[in-house]
Amino acid sequence: MIQAPVVNIAEICARKGVENVVLSPGSRCAPLTIAFARHPKLTVRTVSDERAAAFIALGMAQTTGRPTVLICTSGTAALNYAPAVAEAFFLQVPLLVLTADRPPEWIDQLDGQTIRQQQVYGQHIKRSFDFPVALEHPDAVWHTERMVSEALNEAVAYPAGPVHINVPLREPFYPAEGGKIVFDEQVKVIEEDHNAFDLNPMQALRLEQELLYFKRVLIVAGQESQDAKLLHALQTFMSSTGAVTVGDIISNTQQLAGVVRHHDAVLACPDPEKMQALQPDLLITFGKSVISKSLKLYLRQYKPKAHWHIQPAGQVADTFQSLTKIIRCTPGSFFRSMAGSTREDAGYIKSWAGIEGQAAQFLKDFTATAPYSELTAISRVLNSLPQQSNLHLANSMAVRYANILALQPEQEVQVYANRGTSGIDGSTSTTVGCALSSKRITTLLTGDMAFFYDRNGLWHNYLPANLRIVIINNHAGGIFRLIDGPRRQPELEEFFETRQQLDARNTAQDFGLSYTACASLEELELALPAFFARDAGAGILEIFTDSKSNAAEFATYKQALLKAL
Repeated sequence: MIQAPVVNIAEICARKGVENVVLSPGSRCAPLTIAFARHPKLTVRTVSDERAAAFIALGMAQTTGRPTVLICTSGTAALNYAPAVAEAFFLQVPLLVLTADRPPEWIDQLDGQTIRQQQVYGQHIKRSFDFPVALEHPDAVWHTERMVSEALNEAVAYPAGPVHINVPLREPFYPAEGGKIVFDEQVKVIEEDHNAFDLNPMQALRLEQELLYFKRVLIVAGQESQDAKLLHALQTFMSSTGAVTVGDIISNTQQLAGVVRHHDAVLACPDPEKMQALQPDLLITFGKSVISKSLKLYLRQYKPKAHWHIQPAGQVADTFQSLTKIIRCTPGSFFRSMAGSTREDAGYIKSWAGIEGQAAQFLKDFTATAPYSELTAISRVLNSLPQQSNLHLANSMAVRYANILALQPEQEVQVYANRGTSGIDGSTSTTVGCALSSKRITTLLTGDMAFFYDRNGLWHNYLPANLRIVIINNHAGGIFRLIDGPRRQPELEEFFETRQQLDARNTAQDFGLSYTACASLEELELALPAFFARDAGAGILEIFTDSKSNAAEFATYKQALLKAL
């Protein structure tokens, strides 16, 4: 018989708002599997590959903002969660990881599927717990109930992230035939009221006075989920103060009027006087990572007089090497409180707006007339995305191309990317998790290496009809041909690009997705409307390009950009 405290892990999760559970089959985890699978308020899915399962759970939690529960058996299964756990840690996404384990006396005794699972995720977890083995005493029951509440509270406390409970389990693992699972509706649950992280009036007054010393204010938005209230507050602050905002595609600020979206192109400008005119007196940052290397290098060279970072809690990075003040509040609270606090510098706004307009027009004209390449193909894909849809960007070149090209404000596309660790290992699985948690059409824009690396993200029975996968297949890791170091080495093709001849046709057939292949702009433009139709169902669009030609066309783009600015 499954012991009540183990059963009640599922009950506490349901009581605290968990909706989605992703598990992988195993024997040691059977008590957890049965408890969660039989709970009437939980949606439980099984994904055999633990690495893919963990990234699918990450995509669900990232989309919903609620913790997703992961369950696996003992041994290396738990280690296969590690890439997604690390990504969730740095991306600040709530997960509750439940790993079944042998009882402690059997660790290091050459028993099957047994490793050292305590603290298995090291420094890439917010907190780790060890479930007690002996559950007979009432204090042990109290301990388990308290532990599960504490773990879920910790997962969503700012900054959100993954929390681990290692659960040693003794046999028997299964209830008797016909045996029922009873959930205790009176189980102890601990709720936590979280801080609103608003500026108090004294803080607001002091910061408002300090802001008066700066005329040229530049805001850089890091990776953020789409937040209408934050965007409204930021728009009001920009309008009333004359501050300029720069936002990567993953900042989800593209809907703001006047936001600088083409800074990768802007900052390629070779004119030192124009670059000097963009230098801020005060840099204000919020959010997580920034994709643009050009922006990082620019702000490290053209340093502001002061740099304020807005973040409610947690460790703060000094990305631009100029940090002078950390403001502990939400970005929305700051921008609402500070609206109207600075004097507008019309010249500064004009400098940014002028070169941003040039860059946007250049990109529009260039991609409309340039030959077929990854850059022109991706521009067509981005322009064809359905209104109010989701876009996941795989790492390597997909996210970089998209950041160069940007989205149009009227598209209202919500952008996601695994930029916590920036690995290629879980892009497909994360997108599947998002599609399972959203009614919107959800598109993955990925390269061939990232896609084939994570094909097991499709190996389950839950592929949603709103999933669209766009693969840019150059049969290689094409990014290395664009980086100055590796592209000059004789080992480029074999050891950096690692050329491969796969295509996704068989993968689509294996998993029941529609499949379309393109090798020209004409074929692509013909295919896109049907591919993105709302009733088209889950599908793969594979765009074939040549790695050498891509590198040559990208060099042409950069040369033309220098002349245009």
